[in-house]
Amino acid sequence: MTNALNHSASRRGFLRLAGSVSLAAGFTAALAGCAPDDTNTPSTSDDATGSAPGAPAENGTITGAISYELGTNGYDPMTTTAALTVAVNWHTMEGLTEIDPATREVYAALATELPAVAEGGTSVDVTLRDGAVFHDGSPVTAEDVVYSFERVLDPENASLYASFIPFIAGVKAKDDTTVTIDLKFPVGVLAERLAVVKIVPKAAASGDREAFDANPVGTGAWKMTDNGAVSKIVSFERNDDYTGPRPARAAKMAWQIIPDPATRTNALQSKSVQAIDSVPYLSIDQLKSSASVESVQGFGLLFAMFNGTEGNPFADVRNRQAFLYALDMDKIIDTGLTGQAEAASCFVQKDHPAYQEAAVVYSLDLEKAKSLFSETGLTSFRVLATNHDWVKQCTPILLESLKAAGVEVQFEEKQSADAYTTIDGNPDAYDVFVAPGDPSVFGNDADLLLRWWYGGDIWTDSRMHWKGSETYDTVQGLFETGLQATEEQAQLDAWHEIFDVISEDVPLYPLFHRKAPTAWDDASLVDFQPISLTGLSFGGVASTK
Repeated sequence: MTNALNHSASRRGFLRLAGSVSLAAGFTAALAGCAPDDTNTPSTSDDATGSAPGAPAENGTITGAISYELGTNGYDPMTTTAALTVAVNWHTMEGLTEIDPATREVYAALATELPAVAEGGTSVDVTLRDGAVFHDGSPVTAEDVVYSFERVLDPENASLYASFIPFIAGVKAKDDTTVTIDLKFPVGVLAERLAVVKIVPKAAASGDREAFDANPVGTGAWKMTDNGAVSKIVSFERNDDYTGPRPARAAKMAWQIIPDPATRTNALQSKSVQAIDSVPYLSIDQLKSSASVESVQGFGLLFAMFNGTEGNPFADVRNRQAFLYALDMDKIIDTGLTGQAEAASCFVQKDHPAYQEAAVVYSLDLEKAKSLFSETGLTSFRVLATNHDWVKQCTPILLESLKAAGVEVQFEEKQSADAYTTIDGNPDAYDVFVAPGDPSVFGNDADLLLRWWYGGDIWTDSRMHWKGSETYDTVQGLFETGLQATEEQAQLDAWHEIFDVISEDVPLYPLFHRKAPTAWDDASLVDFQPISLTGLSFGGVASTK
């Protein structure tokens, strides 16, 4: 998910640094969370070659190919939400805490220990890790931490990450290596949520912001040496000054940016890379003979967003519900995705800790769809979709379903960034928008996942034009109830009520939650784990090459 609406200046700067090479879209999935009691998402092993890896090479090189291109903004962790840049930042940046992309466990990163607030308390001191320095050699100070939080929380910076930490009243330096975080109210997900703010050096980030967006300075185990804007290869080298708990286990790393699925698959088969994300569903069987392939069920989804602008036909909830009842989701999943997804029966997937079947579950009901369309008189409308390879496998069946419901559809598909540029702040730009999204890259608790789409103004106001509605107000109130609940059941009750409200009003709603297929060479990668998220993670991974 990109935030193109608010960061055009950074984008222009990034493009200039990229020279004449065009940066294609690569917009993620709405980035794309972290339950307090989060567990690993179960995986479906499609196969593994079972090859035993050789001995790790201390100065080895890790190679991968990633499907998403650079987004409409750069790498600044305050603003970026694109799949590629977020995945890169997992390796190069750190918060006070971090969440392991594979295990989803929260751990102390720049903090010496996980922060915990005493029961009923609203303040906590966090001490920084001994010897922590930024990639430019400067020491990490409490002032840097204060600055990092303040810039995310500053409304002028319009950071989407601010919506994930609405409970923070302020952060101040207690001494050179300790900060005090004041809360508006007790919060059970504090440790997980602190991970959304990456700590950056005040001097660098407040200077040339466009240069920082292109090549940010962090404290992670890896340093980015080429942002890939021109070369189409994101290069890294080991941060030898890293003092944290998860050091790099190779000397270098290179990610080829290969959005074409066939080329990406060939790169793995030819051994030019050791791992690829987003394995084309139709290529899974083909790859089994030469690599390990595993599909991990996650939250990542395909959603339909409806234009709620007054006067648009989809401001009428009957048309939104008719659209969803018209879709033959079983056929879309079985034919378009070879079964690698589950139809949405709730905002979150079935194995999510907060899952509860929603009040309304949409499944194929052509007569109901026709009846609702007939009530409103809607006979034709526009559908805009992104052109991600797996989305393209679904949209023909989606359109076929709508045709069977007796409506005419003017269909258009665009690269992700172009699609968002089209719809952002333009109420007349679309009727229905179909795109992927995965905010679980930031955390996994239901509040975070819900807030991504139903909390901030960018989605609710500038895109779906839902802000100000009665249900919008209801959901905002339930957000506060859930976040301030100190009992787990009370928290779940609030989230379940939101699930029900949005299942009935459907301003934006998941069509299905998909599995993320990853393939890798288990003969040359040591301790690699596939993830349920968009992207690749090489934390704790070594290479024999």
